[in-house]
Amino acid sequence: MITLYAYATARLHGLRERIRQLPDDGYSTETILVTALLVALALGAVAIIAAKVYAKINATNL
Repeated sequence: MITLYAYATARLHGLRERIRQLPDDGYSTETILVTALLVALALGAVAIIAAKVYAKINATNL
């Protein structure tokens, strides 16, 4: 188990160093993170709106 941890740590360290040396790769990573954040916010907004709509539907008397 320790060797797996040591291998994963070394691999991640190597990847981090490689990313630091390539300045253009950071831009695409930043774009992906911003897009993911916007998607998460949009899903949260949809969930809030859906909850309010369902509450309004359940409150109506037929």
